[in-house]
Amino acid sequence: MTGPEIVDQATTAARLPFPALIAALRAAFVAGAEAPLRHRHMLAEANGTLLLMPAWSGKAALGVKIVTVWPDNGRLGLNAVASTYLLCDGATGRHLAIIDGNELTARRTAAASALAGHYLARDDASHLLVVGAGHVASMLAPAWAAVRPIRTVTVWNRSAAGAERLAAALRGDGFDAQATTDLPAAVAAADVVSCATLAAEPVVLGTWLRPGTHLDLIGAYRPDMREADTAAVQMARVFIDTEAALVEAGDLTQAGVLAVEGSLFSLCRGEAPGRRSAAEITLFKSVGSAIEDLAAAGVVYQPPL
Repeated sequence: MTGPEIVDQATTAARLPFPALIAALRAAFVAGAEAPLRHRHMLAEANGTLLLMPAWSGKAALGVKIVTVWPDNGRLGLNAVASTYLLCDGATGRHLAIIDGNELTARRTAAASALAGHYLARDDASHLLVVGAGHVASMLAPAWAAVRPIRTVTVWNRSAAGAERLAAALRGDGFDAQATTDLPAAVAAADVVSCATLAAEPVVLGTWLRPGTHLDLIGAYRPDMREADTAAVQMARVFIDTEAALVEAGDLTQAGVLAVEGSLFSLCRGEAPGRRSAAEITLFKSVGSAIEDLAAAGVVYQPPL
C-alpha cells in the first residue's frame, strides 16, 4: 500500500482556485460536518502553542490540522506559525494526503470571506479595500473577484512599503491597484473593506463607513484582538462564520455582541437573509473553522480537471 500523497505549498495553491474552493465551502456549510472545538495546548517552557483542529463528514472524509505557534521564532529567522493538514478516508481511516497547512488555511480564509460576500456585499461592489499586506491579504482580491466585479483595489498597511509591495503584485495580476496612507478616506471610498491584520486595537472606525459598505473582519481571532471599533459593529448587520466567533472574536465580545443575524451555515442554506438593501452596512466576522479546512483539503486531493 502506498503512503499518503505529500502536497507542498505550490501544489496546494495550484489545486485551490478560488471559484472551485468557494463552491466547495458552500457545499460543506450546506451539508454540515462534525467539528469539535479546536484543541489549544500552551507549551510554557517553549513559549509556544499547539493547536489541533479536527473535522469529519461521516464516512466521506476526516482530517485534522496541526498548528504550532512559536512567537520567538523571528529571532531565529523562522516563521512563527507552521501547520500541516492530514486528510484521511472517512470509511477506513487510511491516510490520503499530507497538505501544506499554511497555504490551505490562507486560501480557505479568503474564500470564506468571498463566500459570505456573495450574500452580503452589494451586487455592484467593484472597489475593494484590503487592510493588511500579509499572505492572507494578498489573496483577498482574487477571492473577491470570483464573486463580485472587483475592478479597483486599494491597499493600506501599517508599513507603507508593505502596502506598496502588495499593490504592485496585484497590478501584476491585472488589478487596478494602488497603495494608500489615508485609511479614513480609503474606507469611505470602498464598497468592500476587508481586514486581514493582527491588530489588537481597532484600525477601522464606524464614523468612516458609508451606507452600503460591506465590512469583512478576518484577521483578529482572539478575544483580546479587534480590527473594528464598537461603533462599526453596532451600526452593521452582523454575520459570522460559526458560533465560535461569539466567544473567540474580540471584535464582537468587546462590542457586547451576544447575538448575530446569521452564520455561513444559515446564509448558505437560505435560512438567513443576506443583504436586504443597497444602503445597509453589513459585517462578516470569521475566526476560522475546521469544516473549511476539511472542504479545502477535499479540493486539494481531488483537483478540478
